[in-house]
Amino acid sequence: MRPLVKNLMTLAAILGCLQNTGSNAMTATPQSPAASEGTSVTKDLIALSRQKWQWMADRDMPQLESLFHAQSRFVHMGATMDRTGELEVIRSGRIEYKRADISESSAELIGGTAVVYSRLRLLAVVGGNEVINPFSVTEVYVERDGRWQLAWMAFTRLLGE
Repeated sequence: MRPLVKNLMTLAAILGCLQNTGSNAMTATPQSPAASEGTSVTKDLIALSRQKWQWMADRDMPQLESLFHAQSRFVHMGATMDRTGELEVIRSGRIEYKRADISESSAELIGGTAVVYSRLRLLAVVGGNEVINPFSVTEVYVERDGRWQLAWMAFTRLLGE
């Protein structure tokens, strides 16, 4: 089995297990993050995820290079890219991430791995055209040397929104 397919199947199994557990979960909205329950780690992960969107909009390459794990993968808009490919898309402006209006986020921990789920409306410029799309975004972070790095991010466009 190809490594990417095997990794995606493993991730799908992990995500299925996460849906059946409620421990270490936190849900937040931009309007009322203090009203939610959760650990400081899950709160920090949600904050890191939100900060990532700003770094992407600002094309803050040093921050993104540090955040993206060397073996990271990105699945969106009909493409799968590795770290180098995603960084080049951002650096070149082929996709300009303008703003992510996040309506909800949650984070769950499994050992040194974390999954952050978000629903958002993404304003971007793609091929010179400004577009707004609703997405469900799943991000997988791994803890390495005492800090979190983004290992996997997948956008799923929400239909009918």
